[in-house]
Parts: sequence; structure tokens; C-alpha cells
Amino acid sequence: MLVPPIMHIEAIDRRDVNQLLVAWGHRMGAVNRPVYSFEAHHAMFQHGEPVAVTVTGETAREVVGSTGLFRTEVAELVRLCALRPGMCRPMLRIWREMIFPLIAARHRRSFAVSYQDEALHTGNLYRFDGWIFIGKGGGGGLDSRTGRSGRSMKIWGWAQTEADLDKLRALRRLTNKAA
Repeated sequence: MLVPPIMHIEAIDRRDVNQLLVAWGHRMGAVNRPVYSFEAHHAMFQHGEPVAVTVTGETAREVVGSTGLFRTEVAELVRLCALRPGMCRPMLRIWREMIFPLIAARHRRSFAVSYQDEALHTGNLYRFDGWIFIGKGGGGGLDSRTGRSGRSMKIWGWAQTEADLDKLRALRRLTNKAA
């Protein structure tokens, strides 16, 4: 007996991901930033209906906050959003374990990063998934690109190899000493 899949992941386009981000009330809304060298959008479907999405791309800045990592070394998880809050955690793990490795190989990236706006959430989602706090970004003054007030951000990192994870752990130690 053939049974249709209960869930699956597939690539979707920017228009579709933006519609879902808006419909589900993502606090940062639709993705309106330029496409740098790459951008990838994925959705998790349950019984054929989308329940979670990710947007991956290159970082907007040349250097990732206070980390010293360069844009060319990282893939940024730009958005993570779900129809139901409980779906963010499995989508993050699937992104980390299945989507990021493909993007990293194709675009020669060693690290994944994601910015956490400290005013909007605690970062527990990343912490509980094994990501490493690696630095700060944003903060005082105006954003030179948008003119909006800068927001205080924590930067979380992930890597596939133990050697690269060690590099992120070293960044965390440097960040903790500076704090």
C-alpha cells in the first residue's frame, strides 16, 4: 500500500517564502535584501501544506559582526519561521543537518551563522540545537544601509567538522573575555 509522505522538504522561491513569512507573522517580515552571491529558500511540508521555512544567503556585511569571520566563509540563516512555534526546532535541525551541508559544499562555506535580535528572542532555539554563541553585531547608531536604529544582535555559529567547531569555540572564548 502506497502512502503519501507525511512530511517533506523542498526548495521554494522568494515570492512564496515571503508570503509565508508575512502570513505567519515573522517579526522581521519578508526578505527584501539584495541577493549577494547566493540565496536559497526551503519549506517543510506536512501533508502537502507548508509548516516551516528557512531563508539562507550570504551576509550583508563583509565581516560577520565582531567575529572576524568573512562573508565568503559563511552561509547565513537569514530567516527561520513556522506556522506553529513547535515546528521551528525541527526545521532548524533539518536545515543544520541536511540543507546547510549542501549549500556549504556548493558555495565553499565552512560556517553557518545566524543573527539573534536580543530584543525579539532569547537565543534558546540555537543554544538547545548545539549552536555556539560567537559574537555580537549591530548595536548603537544608525544602520548605514537602511537608516534605521541599529539593534543589538547575538551571533550564533555552526560548523560541520570538529576542526571548524573548534574555531567557533575559540571565538566564543574570545567573546567571553571581551565581555
